[in-house]
Amino acid sequence: MANSQSPLLPDATRDLASFAAETRPDEIPPGVIERIKLSVIDGLGVCLHGTTLPWTRMVYELVQDEGGNRVASLWGTGRQTALTNTVLFNSTAGHAFEMDDIHKESILHPSSLAVPVALALAEAHPSLSGRDIVTALALGYEVGLRIGNAATTSLFLNGFHPQGTSGAFVAAVTAGRLLGLDALQMQHALGIAGSMGAGLMAAQEGAMVKRLHAGRAAQSGLMAALLARRGFTGISDIVEAGYGGFLSSFSRTPNVERLMEGLRVDWEAGKVGFKMYPNVTSIHAALDALRSILLEECVTAAQVKEIEVGCGHMTFVHTAWDYRPIGVTAAQMNMYYGLSVMALKGNVSASDYSGDSIADPEIVAFVPRIKIAVDSELESRGPGYRHAARVAVLTTDGRIFRREVLHRRGSPENPVTRQDVEAKFDANVSRLLGPGAADRLKSLAAKLDVLTDAKEIIDIIAAPFDTQRGEA
Repeated sequence: MANSQSPLLPDATRDLASFAAETRPDEIPPGVIERIKLSVIDGLGVCLHGTTLPWTRMVYELVQDEGGNRVASLWGTGRQTALTNTVLFNSTAGHAFEMDDIHKESILHPSSLAVPVALALAEAHPSLSGRDIVTALALGYEVGLRIGNAATTSLFLNGFHPQGTSGAFVAAVTAGRLLGLDALQMQHALGIAGSMGAGLMAAQEGAMVKRLHAGRAAQSGLMAALLARRGFTGISDIVEAGYGGFLSSFSRTPNVERLMEGLRVDWEAGKVGFKMYPNVTSIHAALDALRSILLEECVTAAQVKEIEVGCGHMTFVHTAWDYRPIGVTAAQMNMYYGLSVMALKGNVSASDYSGDSIADPEIVAFVPRIKIAVDSELESRGPGYRHAARVAVLTTDGRIFRREVLHRRGSPENPVTRQDVEAKFDANVSRLLGPGAADRLKSLAAKLDVLTDAKEIIDIIAAPFDTQRGEA
């Protein structure tokens, strides 16, 4: 676009769009395909659990009232509606309880953005194969994560939620690939999606709207691809425009080299990790460290005089604000609350984030024993150590136990197994699906890339939960 400010990286939007539209399925490494399929089963479990939560049910009521052409399923309800409203509901569900997968550098949870989009389109277009779906997911992840990488933590520290902003690109490419957009149409899909990204981080301190950021980003990305297919134009240099572009506006101090660095060789889509606690990823290393001390040193909560935590600057800003029991979202985003639960119970589970638990007087009373500060040495290690933590426990009898966790359990550097991810899936759907349906869904996701279509997957996740729980 003509303006007085030079582009940050000439033709970046065009080149990413060409990559998304023209990459062949056999050019995607097998390891990336396997990671995507694992993200699918993790994401389905998280989404199905999320559909039952009060804030997601409000979105369900809204899309039901709005109506629309019934082409895609609102998961777990037996109902259908229009494509974009289906994705609004299902993707909100995917981000509804802080359990969706996580790519550390971009600060994105791609499964809740991409999986609902892909399966909605697969339902509306039954000729799409499992290979088509996996390819679209891998490319949607790759382009969106690279844009998120380039935005750096600056986007977040400027007050914007990566899921709602950068996340729209994940959904746009996933949808655009499944809709068969050519490179120019894909470029316009990116140009539309980036202009619709939104989400403010003040939502983390208690607002339901944080969950909606994923739904709106997914809806915006799908809408962008649908419009681009019709010839609607977007900002052709949305990513790199020197004035009014995505990176220049949201990040302001981006690392533009991360857009194209290692493209086609070093796949960001293969670096997605999984959450093993139902809360913000930034506190997981501290939780792992404290759990190690409690178990290995046989320390009880009654013996803890003080817990000292060192973390990076972004983690501190993201999670170390004064805890008040004002809502489930706030509890899930707060390190003081999470560590208090871990100290008192020896683990952290979904039940610790109920309306009653977050105001438990014993948990709230433990919070003053925790001290959190920025660790300058961890901060100096850069974004690869954004989740790292150092924890020291001082006991009432004068002992001190220390742990350093540089990579949380579930990260690509400290991976969990397929069995771990499937166990998480089972826990998420145990009250919703019968064991036969749950096992079948795991099996189908594991071989998604060779399925003729996604019909059986959609049939399972679309059916009302009350018709499945009685299954033998």
